Amino acid sequence: MTFIVNHFTTGYGKTARNLLNEATQPSEAGARAALETFYYAFNQHSIETLTQIWLNCPLVQLNNPVGGMLRGYEPIRDLYSKLFTGSLNVWVEFEDIVEYFSGKTAIFAGEERGEFTTKDRIIPLRFRTSRCFQYSENDGGWRQIHHHGSIDNVKLLEAYQLAVNDKVVA
Repeated sequence: MTFIVNHFTTGYGKTARNLLNEATQPSEAGARAALETFYYAFNQHSIETLTQIWLNCPLVQLNNPVGGMLRGYEPIRDLYSKLFTGSLNVWVEFEDIVEYFSGKTAIFAGEERGEFTTKDRIIPLRFRTSRCFQYSENDGGWRQIHHHGSIDNVKLLEAYQLAVNDKVVA
């Protein structure tokens, strides 16, 4: 399998758009539309759009400092639902993106920066992130199948986990 590799300095954040219709295209543009739609859904706290961009499959996977390792559509949906309906306010922007594209597979690797606000404090966010998408005409186009995020700063990781676990996961 040969990948086309591109680097983007612009990112997707608070101004990301819902491009679900464009994510039906079997092209690089369609894959990017799916990625942008994920960031639209996340930053607008739209569980409906977010669940449309994830593939409804028991083997999709999310690995991150908040949810740990989750496998399956329902546990991933439930984590985002708790995050979106809790007392936290979180936003991120995905930037410095390297895209790996090969026909029906697209991988995006880069950095998420943002903020997470509780009632009494603001915690800056900085994640190393990769998101994998698969094209499936039967499932409506490009759908996310895997996400991995990590935080290198141990103190920031601890502050984030304590605040989130106290407010969301408990």
